[in-house]
Amino acid sequence: MSTKLLILLVILSSLLGYLEWGDNNTMFLFEAEYEVIYKLIFNTKEAIHPFTILPLLGQLVLLFNLFLKKPIKWSVYVAIAMLGLLLAFIFFIGILNLNWKLIISTLPFLALSFLLIKALRKPSNVIP
Repeated sequence: MSTKLLILLVILSSLLGYLEWGDNNTMFLFEAEYEVIYKLIFNTKEAIHPFTILPLLGQLVLLFNLFLKKPIKWSVYVAIAMLGLLLAFIFFIGILNLNWKLIISTLPFLALSFLLIKALRKPSNVIP
């Protein structure tokens, strides 16, 4: 699988994370991201938090690398780490609460990130 396709799949899979909190409150990450972007534009103070800004920046860095001729290896690693903070946290909470919805929603991102890192370790795919 090509590095560019893996980057695209990592971005898309990061949007599928599932959140549950309180009584009957649920949301996918793509819905939460829409709200964060909206709040960044109209009410910046409400949106600024490491768990909202870092994943968003990670997606932007991956999107930037998607349009480069050859992705920059270190920036893809940093972007995966930024996104991975939130999704690994959701995965960990899912394991602690034995919530299969949370666990399953994060598995595509974790698996695709692993495959992307493995692809980046091949010498000819990216700029060092």
